[in-house]
Amino acid sequence: MDFTELAIALLLILFLLLGSGVWVALSLVGVAIVCITFFTGRPIGASMYSTLWTSSTSWTLTALPLFIWMGEILYRTRLSESLFRGLSPWLSWLPGRLMHTNVIGCTLFAAVSGSSAATLTTVGKMSMPKLKKRGYSDFMSVGTLAGASTLGLMIPPSLTMIVYGVITNQSIPILFIAGILPGLILATLFMGYVVAWGILKKPNIDQEPSMTMKQRLYESRLLIPVALLIITVIGSMYSGLATATEAAALGVVGALSLAAIQRSLTFASLVESLIGAAKTSCMIALILAGASFLTLAMGYTGLPRGLAEWVGTLDLTPFMLLMALMVVYIVLGCFLDGISAVVLTMAVVTPMLNEAGIDLIWFGIFVLVMVEMAQITPPVGFNLFVMKGLTNHSLGFIAKAAAPMFLIMVFMALLLIIFPELVTFLPSYMNEAKM
Repeated sequence: MDFTELAIALLLILFLLLGSGVWVALSLVGVAIVCITFFTGRPIGASMYSTLWTSSTSWTLTALPLFIWMGEILYRTRLSESLFRGLSPWLSWLPGRLMHTNVIGCTLFAAVSGSSAATLTTVGKMSMPKLKKRGYSDFMSVGTLAGASTLGLMIPPSLTMIVYGVITNQSIPILFIAGILPGLILATLFMGYVVAWGILKKPNIDQEPSMTMKQRLYESRLLIPVALLIITVIGSMYSGLATATEAAALGVVGALSLAAIQRSLTFASLVESLIGAAKTSCMIALILAGASFLTLAMGYTGLPRGLAEWVGTLDLTPFMLLMALMVVYIVLGCFLDGISAVVLTMAVVTPMLNEAGIDLIWFGIFVLVMVEMAQITPPVGFNLFVMKGLTNHSLGFIAKAAAPMFLIMVFMALLLIIFPELVTFLPSYMNEAKM
């Protein structure tokens, strides 16, 4: 069996398992077992337990449950209400007015949570009722919130960045800093969409009461806890004072301190935050373990190397290769969550990228944009389901409202291809500063 037939056979088995409702992680393990049993002469047991154990004991992965727990704690504080009150006095003059709180609120919360679901739920519970009360369009509120909440995947600390860094053996702090500028540019593009809506539609929304500069500054005091937490987590890494794992631990301490000051975290909600973090962490760790086993199995067959050499014979330019991968990730996003799509593909994609001379740090940010698209791509876009639970709108309505945000992400991906310096500038600047 040649590499093409082998790849098709494994894909058919994988989609059969996924379509049968088998967990993603167990589907990956199942494909790996079939791969080793029928296409190699290697022993399954020794390969499985050594790979699963090694992938589950990575020190880098310890940052993952800590960042997840930090987001769970913040979700149960009054941080979202403070964000709205602190931001709204400064946004009433912009076209679109308070609709910008969805984008800016998601951007700020993304910088302390690392999760798009936590960002969407927290900011959504804060902004949706207030915007509805003031007469803002449900269509725009739903669309901007569903799209902007995906910034939790790009703006550090990002859980998907950690997973990508572990799989590709890239520096997580460098990935974090590489995502800052693209994340802010994407947030600006989202705000540009809101401005265009405000100018073209001229919505009939309540006028906010005028405030003096002193009153605005007074309300802005509510943004101080968010700013301190961002500086603690991000600043400790980039100043060299802490590793990604240590910064995550500092973030947990900061989140607990914030909850204690606000008196918004009871013993019951603390237990809930621990259980929620444990469930999410175990799910991701199991997916990573299954993916590691599948990667090893495919390595035994020589499939990734063979496919990379085959792609090399097609004489695709780097641009053509990236366009093809963009289509692949958009299609995968229709069926898999973002982390699963990244984990599933990197064993095959990495040799192709190395062959084409594409920087893995740059591709990490590029693929995060693809993953962000997957979050709002029907039928299984995760943010669509979270938004449905928040608003009771149909999935069709939510997907239609989020479609402009999806197109903005496509434009952002093209920007990254045309101007790769958007990703590489800050990491290169940091490297020069250290020399």
